[in-house]
Amino acid sequence: MVRPALTPTAASPPAYQWDIYCWVIDNFGDAGVCLRLARDLVGLGHRVRLFINDADALDWLATDTDRARITVLPWSETPWDHGHPPDVIVEAFGCDLPDTVVSAIAAAPQTTWVNLEYLSAEPYAAACHGLASPVMSGPAKGHVKWFFYPGFTPDTGGLLGPEPDPLQDAAHPSPPAAWVAASPLPKVGVFSYESPGLETLVSAARAGRIALFAASGRSAAAIQQYAAVQPVAPPLVYLEPMSQPQFDAFLAAMDINVVRGEDSLVRALWTGKPFIWHIYPQDDGAHHVKLRAFLDWLSPPAEVRALMTAWNQPTTSPAQIDGLWTRCQARTVYTEWEICVQGAVARLSQQWPLAQQLAHFVWSKKRLANTNG
Repeated sequence: MVRPALTPTAASPPAYQWDIYCWVIDNFGDAGVCLRLARDLVGLGHRVRLFINDADALDWLATDTDRARITVLPWSETPWDHGHPPDVIVEAFGCDLPDTVVSAIAAAPQTTWVNLEYLSAEPYAAACHGLASPVMSGPAKGHVKWFFYPGFTPDTGGLLGPEPDPLQDAAHPSPPAAWVAASPLPKVGVFSYESPGLETLVSAARAGRIALFAASGRSAAAIQQYAAVQPVAPPLVYLEPMSQPQFDAFLAAMDINVVRGEDSLVRALWTGKPFIWHIYPQDDGAHHVKLRAFLDWLSPPAEVRALMTAWNQPTTSPAQIDGLWTRCQARTVYTEWEICVQGAVARLSQQWPLAQQLAHFVWSKKRLANTNG
């Protein structure tokens, strides 16, 4: 399948009505990605409605500007209940649209149906990106769903870009910027799942080797348990929930970030700072394949690759991680690590951001449909 490359001179697609469907499962990562996509599309001049089953996370993820520009609606409602029918429906991460929406799509040939997939560096992302999936049964039989795969290479849909001039939300406290700036210690930010590596970080903070910042959530709860065994005075700071622009600013203030899932991985990448990716664990072990593919693309120093691999093994001992962590803190390795991430950012910056690619992709499908019609 040949896909024309976007160029800076490419014409802009018309403004569309986008309806994004998001089903929150557990850690609000899906909501975070969908909110960023909605924000980016609005920034390109489109109109966006976000249908979501659990909007609680948006209370702190979203900014006041987001709330003014993005319409958030309950999952159970249909786009056709709210005026202008959608030009595009985005089914985020295979969330299986409500039957009422599928039935409505069947009667709306002008609506382009896109399945936004999970991010992966595995080869299938490029191989399947942009392919059509004819609907073979059900009320939308005969309709076409298009697969759109985010990715790290030019033959995928790219990544949600860095936030331009993020607006701070006065409704939530900012990270302790003054304390961060004043700390002479390496600053480590943590937004991850539970891991033996967190015990290593607590020990390093207790020994005064790092300043540790724990973002609200599962990692902060785990760090509190480790710290309770032997109390840790500052430099250990627990942070309140942050809006997405505040979270991005927090990551940028750190020297090393420990992040999880998909959204925070991309945000950590854009900072150009060293990071550890604690990938979402899957029962069948598929996350290890996904991690190896990402590390192959990133190509970090061998010590960093070993550390990131060990961090994602729940059976790894804190002592093993501590040894790897110490080697990665050596000036030569840390410098190579930083250069590696900055090189990745330079490569990604040559590609168009996901929202822009997605808008052009939909435009091309609509023009093709009109030509064939």
